[in-house]
Amino acid sequence: MRFLLPVLILSMVTACVSAPTRDPAELPSGTWQLDTDHASVHWRSRHFGLAWYTARFDRIDASLTFDPAEPGQASMTAIIDAGSVSTGNETFDDTLRGPNWFSAERHPQILFQSSYIEVTGEETGIVEGELTIRGVTRPARMDITFYGGNFNFLENRDVIGFGADMVVARSDYGIGPFIPAAIAGDEIRIRIEAEFLREE
Repeated sequence: MRFLLPVLILSMVTACVSAPTRDPAELPSGTWQLDTDHASVHWRSRHFGLAWYTARFDRIDASLTFDPAEPGQASMTAIIDAGSVSTGNETFDDTLRGPNWFSAERHPQILFQSSYIEVTGEETGIVEGELTIRGVTRPARMDITFYGGNFNFLENRDVIGFGADMVVARSDYGIGPFIPAAIAGDEIRIRIEAEFLREE
């Protein structure tokens, strides 16, 4: 009998969750704000040409303006707190925040601003724009996978989900200039998982 109540609650919650829509044309237009509780940014680079060393940023924010009738006119802005870099090693975190790496004290924000969005498939797209790290701005591109949209009854708001991949060269931004690529790879691969809630 004591197991009945949790089962009933779970059944009610499950009944409130519908299958996500995969068609962007069915989504409501408007401005969407990143759900920071359900978003992550991880990056990785080769160590001595061997294993991929992986780290993350813990504080991120982003907004998306989207009209399903004109998906190519969507725009996105993302901000990462450079000082929130996290490797699981606090000593190395301090090194990465320092002047030779992300220079977080002088350049506290990593910024991406979209300039062009192209829908390439039913669930895929390309976002081109400018990425600024350490005060250096370069063209950048994200390959997007659209996971779908749904209604988040806990927030009482519409929600959409995306995955994105980006590749940048740390030498383009002056990151770790005294560390040769043979030790820490020049190529940095960035993986983003994000849910956005529609603003009311």
